[in-house]
Amino acid sequence: MDRAATTIDAGEVDRFSRMAADWWNPTGKFKPLHRFNPVRLRYIRDTVIEHFGLDAATPKPFAGLRFLDIGCGGGLLSEPMARLGAQVVGADASETNIEIAKLHAAQSGLDIDYRATTSEALEAEGENFDVVLNMEVVEHVADVDLYMKSCAAMVRPGGLMFVATINRTLKAYGMAIIGAEHILRWLPKGTHQYEKLVTPRELEAALAGTGVDIVRRSGVSFNPLADEWRLSRDMDVNYMVVATRPR
Repeated sequence: MDRAATTIDAGEVDRFSRMAADWWNPTGKFKPLHRFNPVRLRYIRDTVIEHFGLDAATPKPFAGLRFLDIGCGGGLLSEPMARLGAQVVGADASETNIEIAKLHAAQSGLDIDYRATTSEALEAEGENFDVVLNMEVVEHVADVDLYMKSCAAMVRPGGLMFVATINRTLKAYGMAIIGAEHILRWLPKGTHQYEKLVTPRELEAALAGTGVDIVRRSGVSFNPLADEWRLSRDMDVNYMVVATRPR
């Protein structure tokens, strides 16, 4: 790997660092993530339990599993995974995000290994995990191929990687950017850039040759009547995929 190569987009890191104090405010700038969290948490929990044959009835079914939450932000996914018993490494390129995450974890009485670092640095250190959570990050990195390859390299044989992102379609532009950022003001303007959105085909191409195989695909759609996010077959806007490294 070219040591000069990086996944860091400095502008994106700065943007999220400036909003870091709002990570745990459910009505603040990260309100959409708080609203989105229940559907992705259920998806992760159910998929991990099924894949590893875990006991869903126990309070900590993830005990014994090592998780990486890459691009962890303030820890909105790291903390629930730790509560489910996982040993969690939360990594983010923003030192400000990591400090917020550390403070909140301490207040919550959770032991989470938070690090201000990158996927390529973790890979270079030889880190590996049973589960890699790669959620709402790929559309913010500078080098998608390097990012996906470094993340995939850290998935242990028999392990899983979850990827959630936004498709690059006119429908996504209308709903996720014009609608969510400019009309509804769910997100600050500029949170997403259309040209950086990643299609499922591009994501699959980035994972080709990395040794992991995509085994599950799902869309995620907002139901305005129920006022909640739900899994769906529609991958035109938000979507999630699961990949596994064969044993």
